[in-house]
Order: sequence, then structure tokens, then C-alpha cells
Amino acid sequence: MTDIALGYTPNTRRVYDAPLLRGVDGDTVNIDQAVRMVSIDTPETHLGGSAPTAQATLDRCRQRLENGDYDAIDEVLREHLIERLVTNAAAKHLGAGARAGQEFARMRAERLVIDPTTGVGKVGIVVSGEVIEENGRLLAYVTPWLKAPLPHPDDPRRRTFNLQLIETGWAAFFPIYPSLPRDADLNRAVRAAEDAWERKLGVWDEFGQDVLLGYEYRACLKLGAADPPNGPAPTPAERIAQAFRRVCIDVRDRTILGLFGYHQIDPPYRLWTWQDDLDEARTVLNLRGA
Repeated sequence: MTDIALGYTPNTRRVYDAPLLRGVDGDTVNIDQAVRMVSIDTPETHLGGSAPTAQATLDRCRQRLENGDYDAIDEVLREHLIERLVTNAAAKHLGAGARAGQEFARMRAERLVIDPTTGVGKVGIVVSGEVIEENGRLLAYVTPWLKAPLPHPDDPRRRTFNLQLIETGWAAFFPIYPSLPRDADLNRAVRAAEDAWERKLGVWDEFGQDVLLGYEYRACLKLGAADPPNGPAPTPAERIAQAFRRVCIDVRDRTILGLFGYHQIDPPYRLWTWQDDLDEARTVLNLRGA
């Protein structure tokens, strides 16, 4: 047989491990699948280690920012981060992450109908455009399972947990192309994020408006990572490339703000795309600017 050449390149992801729960039949298995709730970003709870360990990394990040190691980063963004890299920045961020987890648990307890036999509450999973992210998690919106007839779309019972976390200020709005909600849902999320930010709800109420957001915290951990004991240390350019991989866009007028420009607008209006997807997003979303 001669080789077949369809000329089609599938959008495959790297292989990741998933616990196998059971085989269903000859061509079906059940696996344990983690779900990353899309369009939101809550503070971390364990990333970076304990608060003292994470703080040492953040202190290194601050020192490098102040010493000029990262002058390739926009000066105003450097100042924005330095202002937030205070002596208790890690404790504040990790504390905010723990509180966000508690609030999400409370929401589940309030809204899920628990089956008396299994002790489990069913949820509805609405898969997003990208489906699987780089860490092997399913990208989706999560909502309590509702039986027909469904309430009106504006009924609070219909809102996703994603949206509820934004409404209460325990998650920052974090939409990333191509896993974007429909326009109606996008507007609901922007309005909810705007209200939570203006009223300083949730994270901003309990931990202050200068608390590091999730994506800022993760970036600073990468910028402050210790040099490896063996082998060459990453260059500042390499650390910057690891820390800033998404381009920010102003969702209101679709202006591209770049890798280092998100600080120019308030959190409710930040839309993101992976740098590798920028050209496609520029066309699909009719983006403006560089």
C-alpha cells in the first residue's frame, strides 16, 4: 500500500496521565478527569510552597526587578509588581486562595442537590472551545444540574459557578481565547467583574486591592525562581518568556495591550490570548493595535 497524505494536521495535545477508574466496554473507559473552570482565575492555595517559602521566591523577584535584571519588562508594569511584592505578599495571596476555596465549597453546599443514595451532587459541564489545557484539565463552565423545564436564562439558578465566583469577588475575570463565552454570557461576566471590582468584594475586601492576582503571582514565582544548583541558570529573557505568555486585550474596544500592558486597565476588562494564537485572534476577534 502506498503512503496516504491527507495534508491534515490535527490539533493534538501532549500526553498526560489520568487515573483509570474502570473499563465500561470494549471501546470505552472511565477516567478521573480534572476540570479547570474557564474565564476565571482564583488565587493559588499551594503553588510556591508554604507562605515563607513562596515569600522567599517573591522577595527574589522583587530584588531582580529593582536591580534591573528585568528591564525588558515595561517600566510601569515593573513598578506595578514591585508595589504588590510586599513582605507578606505570599501570605496574603495564599490566604486569599484558601478563602476562595471555602467560598466555592459554600456555594456547592448551597446549590447542589445531593443524591441521598450516593451522597453526590450532579453538576452540568459545558465544555469550552479549547477543551483540554496544557496540564490535561478539561476546560469548562460548571453549573448545578437542573432538570427540565429550565428556569429563564436570567434566573440566578442558571448561573454557572464560574460566574458566581466573579460576582462575589472570589475570582478575577480571566477569559482566554479561544475558550471564550458567548457574547451574552461575556457581558454578564464583565458586568459582574466590574461590580465586584468597584465595590471591592471578596478577595479585595478581605485582602486589599493590591493583592497579587493569580496570574501575577504565578508570573512572579517564575521571575523569582532560584537558580538551579547544577547547570546554567535561565537568562532574564528566558525567565520573562516563561512568566509572560499571554497577550492582554481591552475587551471593551479590542485594543491589543501586549504581553506587558495588562496593568493599563482594570481587571474586569482584561481579555487574553496565548501569544501563539494572537494572529488568529486578531482576525477572528477583529483586534486593534500592534
